[in-house]
Amino acid sequence: MVEGGGVRADKTEFTECFKTVWKTPYIMKLALTAGLGGLLFGWDTGNISGALLFIKDDFDSVRKSTVLQEVIVSMAVAGAIFGAGIGGWMNDKFGRKLCILGADVVFFIGAVIMAAAPAPWVIVIGRILVGLGVGAASMTSPLYISEASPAKIRGALVATNGLLITGGQFVAYVVNLAFNNVHGQWRWMLGIAGVPAALQFFCMLTLPESPRWLYSQNKVDEARDILEKIYPADEVEAEMNALQSSIKEERELESSIGQSIAAKLASAFKNKVVRRGLYAGITVQVAQQFVGINTVMYYAPTIVQFAGFASKKTALALSLVTSGLNALGTIVSMAFVDRYGRRRLMIVSMVGIISCLVVLAIVFLQAASQAPALSVAESTHFGANSTCPAYVAAMNAPSWDCMSCVKAKCGFCSNSASQYHPGACLVSNKEFENACHRESKRQWFEEGCPSKIGFLAVVLMALYIICYAPGMGTVPWIVNSEIYPLRYRGIGGGIAAMSNWTANLIVSMSFLSIREAFGSFGAFLLFAGISTVGLIFIFFFVPETKGMRFEEIEKVLEKGYRPQLLKGKSNKDVSDV
Repeated sequence: MVEGGGVRADKTEFTECFKTVWKTPYIMKLALTAGLGGLLFGWDTGNISGALLFIKDDFDSVRKSTVLQEVIVSMAVAGAIFGAGIGGWMNDKFGRKLCILGADVVFFIGAVIMAAAPAPWVIVIGRILVGLGVGAASMTSPLYISEASPAKIRGALVATNGLLITGGQFVAYVVNLAFNNVHGQWRWMLGIAGVPAALQFFCMLTLPESPRWLYSQNKVDEARDILEKIYPADEVEAEMNALQSSIKEERELESSIGQSIAAKLASAFKNKVVRRGLYAGITVQVAQQFVGINTVMYYAPTIVQFAGFASKKTALALSLVTSGLNALGTIVSMAFVDRYGRRRLMIVSMVGIISCLVVLAIVFLQAASQAPALSVAESTHFGANSTCPAYVAAMNAPSWDCMSCVKAKCGFCSNSASQYHPGACLVSNKEFENACHRESKRQWFEEGCPSKIGFLAVVLMALYIICYAPGMGTVPWIVNSEIYPLRYRGIGGGIAAMSNWTANLIVSMSFLSIREAFGSFGAFLLFAGISTVGLIFIFFFVPETKGMRFEEIEKVLEKGYRPQLLKGKSNKDVSDV
C-alpha cells in the first residue's frame, strides 16, 4: 500500500529492488531524478568547505574575520531551515513536482550569484538562496520517491536519496580538487553547483506529479495513469484502493484535530505517546549534529590545515578521504541497520565518536606544544614592515612560537632549511604570502603550524567518519520514520527535522569561534563532552524499533521506556512525563 510502515530496507528488499527496476526502468528514473535533491544537499556541504580556502585569499575581510567565515558557511543552513519550513506548505499546496522545480530554480540562482559575487555580502545572499533550495528539496525528494515507488521496494529507493547526499559531498570534493589550480577557483567551485540543479529541473519536467498528491486533489484518473506505469496491471486496483483509504483516514484526522499547524502541535504534545516519541526523535537528531559532524564536513580542509598541512591542494585531497568514507558508511548502514538494530548501532557509533574526539583533541594539544619557535632574523628577512606588529609589540616575544603567531592573526613562514626550525612571523596578506612562497622550500601557515604528528589528526578524522556514518549518520532519520504514531508522523518528523537543522546551524556558526577561543584541543574536547551527554540521552530515551510494527512501538511508548544496563531494555511502567 502507498502509506504503510516505516521506511527501511533490508537485503531482501534490495534484491527485490534490483529485479523490479530491471523490469521497469521507469521506476529508477523517478527515484534517481528526485534523488538529485539529496545530491544538491551533499554537494553544497562539500563545495563550500573547499571554496572557503580560496575566498579568504580574495577577500582580506574574510581572511581576518572568523565570524564572517562562519556566516558564509552557515547561512545556507539558515536558509535550509526556512526552506524546509515552507516546503511542507508548498508540497500540500502546489504538489511535490512543482516544489522540486522551484527549489532547483532558487538553488541555481543562488549558485550563479555566488560565482559572480563582487563582495562577501553577495556570497552570503547566494548562500541563503542555495539553502532555501536545499531545505525544500531535502524534504520533498524522499517524499516524492516514497509516494511514487512500489511499496515492496520503497525503503531501498528512498535509501538512494541518502546515498546521493553523501555521494554529492564526495563529488563536490573531487570538483574542488579539480579546480584547485584554475584562475578564480572558488567561483568555479560554487558556480558549477548549479549544474546538478539544472539537470534535475529539466529531468523533472519529463516526470509526473506524485500519484498520492494527485489523488488528494481529486485527480483520480491522472493518479491511476501513473500507477499503471509503476505497478503490474493486476496490482493497480489494490493501490488505488489503498490510496483512497489512506487519504480518507488523513482527512478524518484533520477534521478531528484541525488543519492548522497550531492545532496539530497542541494535539501532538497532549498525546503521551507522541510526546515520548519526540523525546527520542529530537534526542537523536540533535545528537547527530552536536557530535560535531558538520565541523568536519563544512570545515574539513580548514581542519586539515589546523593539523599542519599548509598546501590547499593537500588539504582538499585529504578531505576527499572523509567524504568518501562517509559515502561508504552510508552503504554499510543500509546493509546492517536491520540486522543489528537502530539503538545498538547508535550507541556503538557514539562510543567510537567520543573516543576519536578525545584522542583528536590530545593530538592537537601535542601538536601545538611542538610548534616551531620564531626567529627575529627570519621575521625581518622579508623587510622591516613585514614583521607581525603583535609580535614586535609583545612583551614576551622571545617565548612566542608559530601558534602564538597564527593566533595573533599573522602568518608563519617556515624556515627554508626545515619547516620545524624557527621561522618568520609576518603580516598576514597576499604580498607577504607570495614573498614566502617565492623562496625555495618555504611554506606559509595561517590556520595551523608544522607538526610531525599532524598526520594523526587526519587518520583520526577518518576513524571518526567510520564510526559516525553507519550509526549516527543515517539511523536518526530511520528512527524518526518509525517512532511516531502514523497519524502524527508528519508533524513529529517535521519537529525533529527542524531541531536537526537548528542544531546544524549552531554547530556550523560557532565552530571557528570556539576553536579561536579554546584552540583545536578545547573545541574537539567540548564536542566529546557534548557527545557523552548525547550518548546518555540516547541510552535512556531511545527504544529499539527494529522489526516492530507501529502498534508495538506505540505500546512501548505508552508504558514508558526504561533501559536495563545488562539486558538492553525493559517496558516497565514509568511515571507519566
